[in-house]
Amino acid sequence: MKNKDENIEEMLLGKASLDDLIRMKIESEFQEEMKKAKEKKLNREKKFYTKISEVPKEYIFSKYAVYKFYNRHNKQETYINGIQADALLGLQNNIRTKILNGEMSTFSTDDAYVKFEKVCVNS
Repeated sequence: MKNKDENIEEMLLGKASLDDLIRMKIESEFQEEMKKAKEKKLNREKKFYTKISEVPKEYIFSKYAVYKFYNRHNKQETYINGIQADALLGLQNNIRTKILNGEMSTFSTDDAYVKFEKVCVNS
């Protein structure tokens, strides 16, 4: 703490303008926040769920969920997130509730087959 006070005193006695002091203070606060953010990022662990019955309900139709999407017309396979899969269900509420309860992991539409793949959640 004494070191910090001496640095501030040196800056005030020096020929640093008020703008320079403010800029230096903002830069030091920014550097501290960057260090904290990096520490938090390193401490996170990712958890993967591959069985739909084990996934917490709030993640099934979220951006963290991954579904395999197979187009029947052009025979192509791609991946979509849970929000897109929920939109594909439309008014099929009975299927939506079965998926949320973990009873089903696949469904089909007029143009596609959709299958649950995984959910990746940061702990």
